Amino acid sequence: MITRTVAISAGAALLCCFATPPHQLTATNLHSSAQTVEHPPDACPVTKPPQPPFTPPIPYPSDGLVWIGSPKLWTDIPKDGIWRGLPHYTPDDTRYRQKVFWWSQGYDWRSENPPELTITGRRLDGPAPSLSADDHANAGWTNDRNHAFMVDGIFIPTLGCWKITGHYKGEELSYVVLVSK
Repeated sequence: MITRTVAISAGAALLCCFATPPHQLTATNLHSSAQTVEHPPDACPVTKPPQPPFTPPIPYPSDGLVWIGSPKLWTDIPKDGIWRGLPHYTPDDTRYRQKVFWWSQGYDWRSENPPELTITGRRLDGPAPSLSADDHANAGWTNDRNHAFMVDGIFIPTLGCWKITGHYKGEELSYVVLVSK
């Protein structure tokens, strides 16, 4: 019985980690640096919150985040366009790690797992290798298993201005973000 309880607790903790969007991560669980960028430079055309704002279709969560996209593919972006203090994947790996979350109306994790989502990215403000992603995206959900999200871990080779693009079932959605210390 104790082993089962430990396994259930460990599984819940793992799901919690996958269900925590990047904007909700704190300095406690991210490696941070005292050097941060307050505003993106003009040379980095970060994606701004859309006007009028995009609201995910009901009953998907729309809890005050900055959403971009359409009902066919959407994600959330940082309000100021900056990802600060991303961790390295391992202490020996210099790439920066970020989890990105995507939604598509009608995505069903029961019939499509793993999801057909792929993520690409390239640096806009200088040379760098392309960003890479986990071998495949995963499914996740918060309080509603019938309206799941797709999550993928990406590896960003260097700090700078990055265009991130999600590809899902013929849909494509891009945004620009500054990756800063």
